[in-house]
Amino acid sequence: MQQKIIYILFILSSVISYGQVSINVNPDKNDYTGKDVVNLTIVLEMNGSEYNQQTPIRLPDLSKFNIIGSGSVNNTYVDPATNTVITQRVSQLALEPKQKGKIKIGSVLVTVNNKIYKTEPFDILVKEVDKRSASSASNEVYLNMEIDDKDIYQDQPTVAVLKAYSKNMDNFRKVKNIHLPQQDNINVHPISFVKSEIDPSSSYGNMASQVLAVFMVFPNAAGYVEVPAVSASVSSYSNKNKIISNRVKLNVRKLPEGSPECFKNAVGNFNVSIYNASKEKVEIKKPINVVVKVTGEGNLSDMELPKIAESPDYEIFTPKITSAVAPGTTGIKGEILASYILIPKKAGDINVKTEQFAFFNPANKEYVDLGQETLALNAFSHDQIMDSKTTVEKVNEYTNNFLETVNTPVLKTTSFKVKEKGKFHWNILLTNMAILLALFVAYLLFKTWQKKRTLVKESVPSKSLGSVAETENEIRQSLKTDINDYFSYLENLKDNEDYHKFFQTIDEMDTEVRKEYFQSSTEDFRRFLESYKGSAMAEEYRNLSQKIQMEKYAPVKSPEGMDQLLKAIVNLYSQISK
Repeated sequence: MQQKIIYILFILSSVISYGQVSINVNPDKNDYTGKDVVNLTIVLEMNGSEYNQQTPIRLPDLSKFNIIGSGSVNNTYVDPATNTVITQRVSQLALEPKQKGKIKIGSVLVTVNNKIYKTEPFDILVKEVDKRSASSASNEVYLNMEIDDKDIYQDQPTVAVLKAYSKNMDNFRKVKNIHLPQQDNINVHPISFVKSEIDPSSSYGNMASQVLAVFMVFPNAAGYVEVPAVSASVSSYSNKNKIISNRVKLNVRKLPEGSPECFKNAVGNFNVSIYNASKEKVEIKKPINVVVKVTGEGNLSDMELPKIAESPDYEIFTPKITSAVAPGTTGIKGEILASYILIPKKAGDINVKTEQFAFFNPANKEYVDLGQETLALNAFSHDQIMDSKTTVEKVNEYTNNFLETVNTPVLKTTSFKVKEKGKFHWNILLTNMAILLALFVAYLLFKTWQKKRTLVKESVPSKSLGSVAETENEIRQSLKTDINDYFSYLENLKDNEDYHKFFQTIDEMDTEVRKEYFQSSTEDFRRFLESYKGSAMAEEYRNLSQKIQMEKYAPVKSPEGMDQLLKAIVNLYSQISK
């Protein structure tokens, strides 16, 4: 009898265990920090071959997270004890919290055999990031890098803000030498290094905060991308410490499928045009300047530009790239010019075409194919061009060639070149003849003045050598640089945006000023200023030298920043040269 009861209980337990559906969700832990990744494991188990999963697993509202990764695996096996088919589906999600505090994760739903199964909702706690952990060498100033938009497309920019936190507001002026992150899978372009006003109250304890830098990050690879830390130095009279910020994880989405064949890596909104920059008539076997212009906003500084397509009708050379760009709201905006030297090989009509160009517009989430741009040229032979010119035009051309080759330091004659006109102008011809006569007279006067100057030098008696102090003063006066000439030249270079020559002239001016005081290196000159001009001027000279180096190697130079830099240079070097 007892054996029968045991057998019946065994049968009942088999029936109860046969044909069950269970679903559950388990986080890897309950408490997280803002830098942690929340890992959720979803397990759906069906015991019995008669169960059919009718819907995929439906996730709850995860808008408070960035989904940075997911994966799933299916397992099916037979329980040898009960001869039951067991199907198990395991899914995992990697989530990044967007906010701090208590976050509720709702129920996960699935429909099996017309019945809905769900899990119980639960809460997780996300704590504030301890910004002190971002510091490596200083226990007084902390850096924190903040990026709001962490879910972007490949080659789409996101804005990063670097903030400093400290209980002592005086520490903010000690933070210098900011180095932006560098990594192969991201491109970084600075927006501003101008420090903001100090915020006395921040979200982290009783610390004050200040924005130190704003920059754009362009991820050039899809997937899970981590932006490296930003480093800076905290300088004081006693020591110099290095501090680093936190790292930020980005979820970089892959660009949608269905891109045109001509699409490369342009993300944003762009236009392409082509034009002939040469004003002369197009002549075969003579070079002309053809420009491909790309305007718009996006990854303008990093994208691959459309080239001029090759053709047997002309020969092209490697272009010179010039750009006028600035940070915008959705990327780098402005224009980039590719100037090609093109030599026609035949006379007649020539069509110069660009390569096909397409870009992805993240605002509309679609690809835009601009196709090809065409420039129509009409090339002439040398005989055709000479036959089309009048006698007056030939005279003017000869005069222009003479003025180009005979240029003097007294008068820049190339500015008097004759422009081609449709009719004859006597006043232009007379002006050219007057210029030639004036040049000849100026040459004679210059020779006469030079002879008189030589005679005066010979008649002047030799002066006494004088004392050592007088001799040193004379040497210093002879070496003294007219600093105002440098200031005017730097102003012209800044207005013309010739920044390479601008910084080269600054180095030349600094060398000349140091020679006045017989100092060979900047460090010796700084110690000289500290001894004879005061420590405040020496510190200002050191800070200006660092600022010049930062602006010199910055990928994007703003007109406002260059204006401020020039004002600082004029102010400091004017005081030094007094």
